[in-house]
Amino acid sequence: MSDDLPAAFPIKRGRVHEAQGPGAWSFAAISAGLMDGVTLWCQESWHSEQLNPQGLLGFVDPASVLLAKARDQAELLAIAEESLRDGAVSLVVMELSRPLNLTAGRRLQLAAKTGRSTGLCLIADAAGSAAAETRWRCDPAFDAKDWTRQRWSLTKNKSGILGAWDVRWNWAARRLCVVSSVRE
Repeated sequence: MSDDLPAAFPIKRGRVHEAQGPGAWSFAAISAGLMDGVTLWCQESWHSEQLNPQGLLGFVDPASVLLAKARDQAELLAIAEESLRDGAVSLVVMELSRPLNLTAGRRLQLAAKTGRSTGLCLIADAAGSAAAETRWRCDPAFDAKDWTRQRWSLTKNKSGILGAWDVRWNWAARRLCVVSSVRE
């Protein structure tokens, strides 16, 4: 396990990243909480699961989260691209139902760079895009005393290290903590 999480997280502004695995929603909530400003959370309208901003209360102020419902993934990508390019929001979270092709991924990267906003695609396993700046695998890590503990693995990084970290969310301080190997 590497101790260099601060070099890789929080995710870089002006770029689009990916998160996958059962803990990807938590990764997105924590990312939103660590960014100043508004988060736009985009989801296709056919999803039966609905994001409740009140459920994000321990991570981020629900009043700073906007929800966008798109007809399909093409409309979702159009909303995300325009939002990233405009720069009025700090973070755009995109729940993707299909893998991005290189052209769509590159368009998102250019829009994020222009607007200095950050994009985060929540993807299915093996659905990563070659255009992503980083790709994170987020899995729960069993701890009988701390249900927030997760294992975050950085599996793709265009500009730095790869690694894996056991992390937990500190509710009182509203910050992410790396669980040291000494605690093991």
